[in-house]
Amino acid sequence: MRVGREPATIERVLAVARGELAVCLDDDPGYRQRLRRSREALIRAYTGGAPVYGVTTGVGSSIGMAVPEGERAQMPLNLVRMHGCGTGRILDETEAAAVVAIRLGALARGYSGVREQVLERLCALLNARLLPRVPEEGSVGASGDLTPLSYLAALVVGEREATLGGVPVPAEEGLAALGLEPLVLEPKESLALMNGTSVMTAIACAAWERGCRVARLAAAVTAAISRAVRGNPAHFDPRIFELKPHPGARRAAAWIRHDLGEGLEPGPTPARLQDRYSLRCAPHAIGVLVDALAESRRILEIELGSVDDNPLVDPESGEVLHGGNFYGGHVCLAMDSLKAALASVADLLDRQVVLLCGADTNGGLPADLVAAGSASHHGMKAMQISASALAAEAAKLTLPASAFSRSTEGHNQDKVSMGTIAARDCRRVVELCETVGAIALLAACQALDLRDEPKPARLAALHQAVRKAAAMLVEDRRQDRDIEHLLALLRQGSLPLGPW
Repeated sequence: MRVGREPATIERVLAVARGELAVCLDDDPGYRQRLRRSREALIRAYTGGAPVYGVTTGVGSSIGMAVPEGERAQMPLNLVRMHGCGTGRILDETEAAAVVAIRLGALARGYSGVREQVLERLCALLNARLLPRVPEEGSVGASGDLTPLSYLAALVVGEREATLGGVPVPAEEGLAALGLEPLVLEPKESLALMNGTSVMTAIACAAWERGCRVARLAAAVTAAISRAVRGNPAHFDPRIFELKPHPGARRAAAWIRHDLGEGLEPGPTPARLQDRYSLRCAPHAIGVLVDALAESRRILEIELGSVDDNPLVDPESGEVLHGGNFYGGHVCLAMDSLKAALASVADLLDRQVVLLCGADTNGGLPADLVAAGSASHHGMKAMQISASALAAEAAKLTLPASAFSRSTEGHNQDKVSMGTIAARDCRRVVELCETVGAIALLAACQALDLRDEPKPARLAALHQAVRKAAAMLVEDRRQDRDIEHLLALLRQGSLPLGPW
């Protein structure tokens, strides 16, 4: 993938992050000349006496402190070291690679005043899978992700820790293994590497992709459970959704129709004229998630195509522009909205499991989907409890992170986005939603087994894939491994859920 002039899509960023796509800096001469003009304009500004934030001044609330010319060369390394205070979980390898890819894309736009050498180094790190070990805590989301991104800058200069091909190594040893010397960052370059929204956006892109699979899974589970409890397929008639044409609801209803075998031989006679809301309104609930995903894509791909550090350099006029593009409010909006829509789907699936396990609501199936015919077996009873616990935890995390802006850093950062916290929350909610979905799918397949009737082709294919990973529950046994096996299939994209 050529990096420089064209903004990236979520899919291409994640392909790079997984090592499926190599990157190179655009070699067009006009583009390279613009990069040089940006760097030269920055140098002219600060050597000519113009104030340049983070070069001739201290940073943050220390902006009033003038940095003598003889100390400016040390500033880039000092800034990296100062922010080496991250805590918490280390980003996984795909997340870390996404951080590097997104930071590269922002700086390669040519408005950050960094040398081509820095951009080429980021390409080399990605292609060789030498990646920073980034603690995910410590960012308030403005000035961007300063502390977590300092771990990328530290790798560039050969400090702290990295992974090479997934194996932890000291950063300097990782560079040496690739025949690379640590870079000496020049004025403003560490600030450019650190002062942006790349960590929150990387986590958000990965959560977005997983959220898409959750939406499709929820539709497939709804179809399976509707079939198992003798639900009324007329609830998904396209004419209903033409009269309230939210795109997400229309798409979700179409998925459910297709999974039920729309246009083929009719299914069993419905048990009720109107099903309970967890089935009848499922396209509407799933549709909210589908529409939230569409809006999140729009926001995230604007972010991916943006220049988000400070200060910026106009390569045409030579002006240095001081602003706040590092503010992660839009990513926070996308993640706060998406996690709420995901948690709602987790709740929907939990309600469907309850419906499926109840003898008075499941259309004549055994209570708790017990297959053994013995009072000493309890079927899906405990699985129902687990699904409820997971859905409750997802709901707890929907409190908007944006509501918790705090004034910090000497009241210079007196309004911050909390976008990174929102992205981390969203990642956790999608994990919970996936697990509720796996439990619901296991329960749906158990119910279809108990019915022992022909299934529509798509449901039959899904049922077969589940049964290859987890046998029907005949007598009480542990089911945690069944959940794990289904989650692995889901996260690998190996469940036959049908097209998006």
